[in-house]
Amino acid sequence: MDILFLGTSAGAPTRQRNVSALALLPDQGSAWYLIDCGEATQHQLLNTPLSVHGLQAIFITHVHGDHCYGLPGLLASAAINGRKTPLQIIAPAGIQAWLEATHAMSESFLPFELQFIAVEEMKSWQDHTVTVQATMLSHRVPSFAYRFTENHTEAVLDTARLQAEGVPAGPLWGRLKKGEDILHEGKTLSSADYLHYPYPLRGIIVGGDNDQPDLLREASAKAQVLVHEATYTIEIAEKVGERVQHSSAAAVASFAASAGVSNLVLTHFSARYQADSEKSPCISEIQAEAEAHYQGNLFLAEDFARYRLDKTGVLSKLA
Repeated sequence: MDILFLGTSAGAPTRQRNVSALALLPDQGSAWYLIDCGEATQHQLLNTPLSVHGLQAIFITHVHGDHCYGLPGLLASAAINGRKTPLQIIAPAGIQAWLEATHAMSESFLPFELQFIAVEEMKSWQDHTVTVQATMLSHRVPSFAYRFTENHTEAVLDTARLQAEGVPAGPLWGRLKKGEDILHEGKTLSSADYLHYPYPLRGIIVGGDNDQPDLLREASAKAQVLVHEATYTIEIAEKVGERVQHSSAAAVASFAASAGVSNLVLTHFSARYQADSEKSPCISEIQAEAEAHYQGNLFLAEDFARYRLDKTGVLSKLA
């Protein structure tokens, strides 16, 4: 499973970062899922191999513009590019009313059906690849995190047992690996007896804006990756004061460490944090603060950075 960041800035874009959006890609095929859709997400997609025809569903964490203002343009472009298949949008209920009003005012026509699911009422969402569950967070408006858990993990064939029982390698092994029962020397061999599952189901949590990371404790059980906003360092958060309602790098890192999440990706950085280490505040300050509280696999997301969660649960950044 891959995570491809399309926007990593909070509130407003910068020269290096667009506002929030990321894509989640299964291991095989062209299917993908979009989580949040800040302004200009459709433009960001032009710099990736992703196609609107492979988009399976859109998940919106909350109604603030830096997480959803790109929706009307993305949907319009999908129509122009010939999409016909229905598209599900899982989002706070207000998103449906806003989009319907926008389309009515602009006399927009979509040649595909939009199927809205209010996240407030959703117990879980599932397709053939993943199951998605939502957790309510703490922010100025209702905000949610989505946990994506793969439905199936790769089976490994017990070749040693097959060899010991004299079953020749080749097509029979292949059929067993596919889950088929076979007939060998007059005896029926059940596929289930020769398959084992050494890898856990992979789970990735993508959070919206949130000032209480501990709300994700239950959802974090057996999850290998947490993607969470770290808008500020503690120093800046204290200056912002009661208006914060975002997490500091220290708060997220401390939570991830206590929850035992082995891979942490921070994103949604305030535009005040610069890439130049000679200037302050600098993005490296967020990294240093997180590293002081978390000894796991830590990443600071960048636009167009792509990360791969392998079958063993280790996240790595792709070149």
